[in-house]
Amino acid sequence: MPQAARYLAHTDAGHCHILEARSFEDAAMSFAEAHAPMAEDDALRVIVQSEDGGPEHCFVIHLDSETVEACA
Repeated sequence: MPQAARYLAHTDAGHCHILEARSFEDAAMSFAEAHAPMAEDDALRVIVQSEDGGPEHCFVIHLDSETVEACA
C-alpha cells in the first residue's frame, strides 16, 4: 500500500488546499468531499498536483456516485 503524500488540489475557481492522500485520485476525491463548494450539477472538476511540483492532473468527481475519472 502506498504511503500518503502531500498534494495541492483546487477547482477552476482557484479554491485550493494542501492535503495528504495515497494517490492523485484519492486527493481529488478527498478535496471534493471536504473542501469543494457544491457543484450545480453532479460533476465537479478538480486539479491535483504534487506539493513538490510536477504536472497537474485533472479529474471529474461525480458527487452523487462518488466516482472519479480523468478529465476529457
